[in-house]
Amino acid sequence: MRNLLNELTTEQLNERTKQIDKLQTEDIVKLINQEDRLIAEALSSLTPKIAAAADMIIRSFQNGGRLFYIGAGTSGRLGILDASECPPTFGTNPAMVQGIIAGGFRAVKDAVEGAEDNPELGAADMNEHGVGPKDTVVGIAASGRTPYVLGAMKQAKALGASVIGLCNNHNTPMAAIADLTIEAVVGPEVILGSTRMKAGTAQKLVLNMLSTTAMIRIGKVYGNLMVDLQPTNEKLVYRAKRIIRMATQASEEVVDEMYRQADGHVKTAIVMILAGVDKEEAVKLLEQSGGFVREAIDPAGQRD
Repeated sequence: MRNLLNELTTEQLNERTKQIDKLQTEDIVKLINQEDRLIAEALSSLTPKIAAAADMIIRSFQNGGRLFYIGAGTSGRLGILDASECPPTFGTNPAMVQGIIAGGFRAVKDAVEGAEDNPELGAADMNEHGVGPKDTVVGIAASGRTPYVLGAMKQAKALGASVIGLCNNHNTPMAAIADLTIEAVVGPEVILGSTRMKAGTAQKLVLNMLSTTAMIRIGKVYGNLMVDLQPTNEKLVYRAKRIIRMATQASEEVVDEMYRQADGHVKTAIVMILAGVDKEEAVKLLEQSGGFVREAIDPAGQRD
């Protein structure tokens, strides 16, 4: 294990930051920022693979399947973060996108000793969540070799799920298991051993792309407006009405009234205004279009 870790890109010494402990505060911040700039550039060559992974997730959603993120430590927490943002952002059922972390929910806050070293625990978590052929599982590990994650990926594959690997090193054990592996290699960390930094940021960017792209492709967005949000607090109610106004150019009075008639459902209010129909007809049009606002307004129109 020691020799294997020594070979990982994420475990190499960053020559550019060797003297970081001698710097003043602003210079430290500048150096971290310079390293962070390398992340998006490193990911640019991976967009075809990220798109292919997103298409796997889209197929799962279209077939009534789910998306699971599996990770340990930082990687697990990032998966949970992305999953937990989907219901308020895109109006999804909480079961549709789920994040699972080695050691269970307690591990979100506190390290659970030995949990990430147990492949059987990863397999058991897949069984417990009833993973099957309609689902997509994304294993996340900076090293690409975390036993818990590999165990989950192997079991998910055995259960017929589509399996994606997301790591920050080349040629890892993930590649032998996953249907597709995204190797987001961003170079040595600013601080050796702190993969919550560049590696974690790269993972977060990829997860953003995967979930957001999938949600766009299943009709959760109109133009570039978030039209399936759940207005569960005052801020979100204001945002929902603002989105309706931006989508329709209707007056504030019309937006308020249509929002009320649509029982706070943004898509319905937009279709009511743009198609000039009542709530019942708007709901029917959205059902017929599969939830796509653009097609509900213009049934003859086609998406790219």
